[in-house]
Amino acid sequence: MVTRKDRLQGGKVIFVFLDGIGMGPADDSNPLWIADMGNLRRLLGCPLVKGEIVDRPNLLLKAIDPSLGVAGPPQSATGQTALLTGVNAARILGKHLARPNDLIKKIIEEKNILKRAVERGYKSTFANAYTPSYFRLVEKGKLRHSATTLSVISAGLPFRSLAELEDGKAIYWDITNYYLSKYLGFPIPIIEPEIAGQRLANLALDYDLVLYESFLPDLIGHSRDLERSLKVLETLDRFFAGLFDKVGPSVTVVISSDHGNIEEMSGRHTTNPVPLLAVGCGASAFRKALSITDVAAGIAELLV
Repeated sequence: MVTRKDRLQGGKVIFVFLDGIGMGPADDSNPLWIADMGNLRRLLGCPLVKGEIVDRPNLLLKAIDPSLGVAGPPQSATGQTALLTGVNAARILGKHLARPNDLIKKIIEEKNILKRAVERGYKSTFANAYTPSYFRLVEKGKLRHSATTLSVISAGLPFRSLAELEDGKAIYWDITNYYLSKYLGFPIPIIEPEIAGQRLANLALDYDLVLYESFLPDLIGHSRDLERSLKVLETLDRFFAGLFDKVGPSVTVVISSDHGNIEEMSGRHTTNPVPLLAVGCGASAFRKALSITDVAAGIAELLV
């Protein structure tokens, strides 16, 4: 069993999984180049575009490969499996896959980082809040669990409720609750992105490993709407500002993606590299990472 002393030595991790963010060219075709992301640029000294590398004490930015030696644009199920388990499911299948099949489900059930952390005695949690209707739609076969939700289930962890969201102890996938209020009609207050970031940071006070997922960049990337893309990236920038401002010195924040999308206005997944950003005392654990299969190993290295 992991002791409190071990936890203090290894530190804590907040893993922010952003669906659909790649590192594209440094020109005006790339929303990540032109978006107002001043907070992140001040931290890094550069934008999230191809060719940028940052390696300083407690801060690492590098581009990692989401294609994993398999032809075609990367897809969500195989990409997320690689991030969450370290297993190259795309190579095993011989293709990229959008939704988990039985083999992917088996890999996730056995090897995901949430389950592994729980089995080693670490307090782990999924920060996202879910509506009751989500689970009803899954039961009716109208929705399928993603690699992320399958990881939560296999680890035996609870899903956070709307009551916890209102109480500031959860975050919705869109960061501000806008979609939850505007499109789903729930009477949940819309919050500033900085507040959401602070609430995510606060979860690390009680947990060793915190996972948060936002598929907002991928959703908006598919829309091919530049104005909406810029707004989403500015929201993310403010969210990160709140997170980094509040997070404690023993916490390493890890941010990465499963594939590119929003950095191009094609409306499709791209083969661009994706960012791996690590901020905090354990950032150096990811220095040797080359692909999205290396993220889980870096997280595991910190939880020792």
